[in-house]
Amino acid sequence: MSLAAKQLGMTTSAVSQQIKTLEQEVGLNLFNRSPRSLSLTEAGDIYYQSCKKLLQTAEQTKQKLQYLTGIPSGKLKLVAPVGFGAGLLSEPLKRLIELHPKLNIELILTDEPVDMLKEGADLALCIGPLNDSNLIARKLAQWPYALCVNATHPLAINDQCIEQLNQHAHIAHSHLNYQLFKPNSAPYTLNAPRIKVNNMQSVIQLVCDGLGYAMLPEPEVRERIKNKELKQLHKDWQRSNYTVYAVTPKRDFIAAKTYALLDILKKHFAEVTLGTKHHL
Repeated sequence: MSLAAKQLGMTTSAVSQQIKTLEQEVGLNLFNRSPRSLSLTEAGDIYYQSCKKLLQTAEQTKQKLQYLTGIPSGKLKLVAPVGFGAGLLSEPLKRLIELHPKLNIELILTDEPVDMLKEGADLALCIGPLNDSNLIARKLAQWPYALCVNATHPLAINDQCIEQLNQHAHIAHSHLNYQLFKPNSAPYTLNAPRIKVNNMQSVIQLVCDGLGYAMLPEPEVRERIKNKELKQLHKDWQRSNYTVYAVTPKRDFIAAKTYALLDILKKHFAEVTLGTKHHL
């Protein structure tokens, strides 16, 4: 009740009163109540499932009407990796709100898997392919990693061979492997990370703070390399590129608001890939 009240901007007592009024209207108890728990009755579950269907139908109707008018409006819910919030999305979102004044954006940044259907997300940016048959993935870009250290780190000053990396702290994202490749050479495996993090922006910050070296997404650190805050090492050694996908729920049509965002993202990420556009 308290969580519902917080989401609705109401007091807990007001939510409780609304429930009591609803139970009086239907003539049945919708909740099993005890001092320590609250659960739905059979009638409550039927009522809840019916309401979900009604809301879904209302949302689909709204999207169909929006699709017919072709005017992006309402709320657009976008899910993206945390690193994208550091600037990669700034310019495309700026374009979107300038072009479509009736559109509001809710941006959710997370490096953890998200159930798009449960969250009601319109579009998600994901790294790597998906196997969920309820979703459609559209390839937006394929970007390289850059092996980086802080420009004042000893590796930046004296780094003659890749084996020297093993003498320093390796920082890595939890979901990445540590194998590098070079044409006409055997693969090279970086030493086990001294620091492992589940957030790429934190990995980047730790490298910028001089704690060690890491494989970092090149578009996310391009400006830092350019302004010499970071130094890229061993450019001829690479790990597999990472692919960015735009993921949408599997539906008969794409809402105008989602299509507008997709179009802008495709153009912007193509510019980033070519190096003709830097994020803000």
